[in-house]
Amino acid sequence: MTKIIGLTGGIGSGKTTIANHFLAAGIPVYIADDEARKIMQSPDIIEEIKKIFGSTIFENEVLNRKLLSEIVFNDPEKLKLLNAIIHPAVKKHFEDWISNHKIYPFIIYEAAILFESGSYKMCDLILTVTAPIESRIQRVIHRDKTTREQILKRINAQWTDDQRIEKSDFVIENDNLEITHFKVDKILKILKIQ
Repeated sequence: MTKIIGLTGGIGSGKTTIANHFLAAGIPVYIADDEARKIMQSPDIIEEIKKIFGSTIFENEVLNRKLLSEIVFNDPEKLKLLNAIIHPAVKKHFEDWISNHKIYPFIIYEAAILFESGSYKMCDLILTVTAPIESRIQRVIHRDKTTREQILKRINAQWTDDQRIEKSDFVIENDNLEITHFKVDKILKILKIQ
């Protein structure tokens, strides 16, 4: 039976770096945030989002993700409503995806909010990625072209590293790329033995 390895960490911690390392090693990786973005473009989900946030959040039938982010990261109730739409759809999509990957001994399920969404319950093992807060902020400023204030709102909407670590089987401190790759290789060896 295919094991599900949950890969999580706060915004800017380096989950993508580690996910790409697993991919390069031939391990299938499901990136929940990427799939959620695709799912948010489906007609059924668009209608659900319009019911809650109104049609002004769309420009020419395209979701204004920046505006949506500003709304939900300033209003915890709106974030819960959005998650109630997106999380079940992502879970269903993942279940379909994994049925096509049963030949692998394990796969990676990468999600920033693995614990907050409850997705950790379907994982056999959890790997948490951490990084110094200032490194995370600088990575996200560079990647997303956003403000420090917006990043801090996202960080504060997520579990803390300590909360994630407490429920994790593996932890990687991602503050040196060479050492991070070494640690991922070590975890890969452990997973292949199990």
